[in-house]
This record gives sequence, structure tokens and C-alpha cells, in this order.
Amino acid sequence: MAEPRFLVVRNDEEQYSIWSADRDLPAGWHDAAFAGTRAECLEHIDTVWTDMRPRSVREASK
Repeated sequence: MAEPRFLVVRNDEEQYSIWSADRDLPAGWHDAAFAGTRAECLEHIDTVWTDMRPRSVREASK
């Protein structure tokens, strides 16, 4: 049996999560152009999400 596929998704605050590839994306979340196994997606998020603060907080602190 093949391992389930996931998508990396991102919201407007630039927060990341994973979502099952066979389900419609939830409201407010967008495809972040990476798909793979759960582990691959989580590894990708660890690489790209270096500042955990929401975008609005980052911009307010500039």
C-alpha cells in the first residue's frame, strides 16, 4: 500500500501546515507548491518556516 500524500499549505499570515492531498483545501489556506509524504512535508516546513511569528506580527515589529 502506498504511503498517503500530503501538501504543504500556507495561510495569509504565512503559517504552514500539511493537508491530505486527496481533500479540498480548507478556507484561508493555499497550496505552498510542495507535496510528498508526511515526513517529507514536515521536513520542508522545517526548512522554509524559519520565523514562526505570524506575518502581521513580523511586519508590526519592523
